Amino acid sequence: MLITSLENEKIRNYLKLKEKKYRDKSGLFLVEGEHLVLEAHRAGLIEEILLEQDSVFPVPEETVYVSQAILNRLSDVENPSYVMAVCHKKVESEELGERLLLLDGVQDPGNLGTILRSSKAFHIDSVILSEQTVDLYNPKVIRATQGMFFHLNVVRRNLIEEIYKLKQKEIPIYVTRVEFGEDVHVLKEKDKKRFALVMGNEGKGVSPEVKELADRFIYIPMDEMVDSLNVAVATSILLYELEED
Repeated sequence: MLITSLENEKIRNYLKLKEKKYRDKSGLFLVEGEHLVLEAHRAGLIEEILLEQDSVFPVPEETVYVSQAILNRLSDVENPSYVMAVCHKKVESEELGERLLLLDGVQDPGNLGTILRSSKAFHIDSVILSEQTVDLYNPKVIRATQGMFFHLNVVRRNLIEEIYKLKQKEIPIYVTRVEFGEDVHVLKEKDKKRFALVMGNEGKGVSPEVKELADRFIYIPMDEMVDSLNVAVATSILLYELEED
C-alpha cells in the first residue's frame, strides 16, 4: 500500500498526533528514525510503520509506504528520516520501586529527555512527573532520551499526594537546597538504597509546597562563582552520586 496524499484519512489522523491533545485522546504517539523505531519495536509498542517508498526496514509490524512529502509533514526535525512508527502509549507500572526521581514542573522537553536518559543510566526505578511537567510524549522529549524512554517506568501524578504516600512507606524525600543543605558527597551507602529525589522547574526550582515536605536537603558543591546548573546537568550529577557502591 502506497499513500501519497496528505488528505488521506489515515495521514490526517497521524498529523494530529503532533499535538498533545490528540495524543492524549488517541493514546498514540509518533517516533522517528531507525534507532527509536527499533526501540519501540523491542518494547512492543508499534501499531504501524510508516516507510518511505521503495525503502526496507527489518521489523515485522504492519507497514504502510508513504511519499517523502508525507514524512516531511509528519516529521518534527529539519532532516526527516525515511522511517517512522505510530506507537501505543506505554502502560504505567504501579510498582514504583524505592529509588525514585520526582520532577516538579520541568518544562523544557530536552531537559526532560536528558533526565530520563540519566535516570536509566543510574538505575532509577521510576520517574514521577508532576502534573505541571512537560508532556512525556513530546517528540523532543523522546528524541532526547535516545530510546531509554522505552525502558523506564514513568508516571504522571499529583506530586504532593504522591509524596505523602512515599512518606507512609518511609521513603525519605531529598530536595536540593544550598542553604543548610548537606553536601551530596557525605551521603552514606544506606542513604542511597531508598530515596525520592525531587528536582524542580528550570526557573523557579522546587515549589515551596514540596520543599515543606522534604526530609533532607542536599546540594552539589561547586565553584562559588556559579550560582546554579541546568536542571538536567544537576540531576545527572546527583543521580550519579546516589548510585550504590
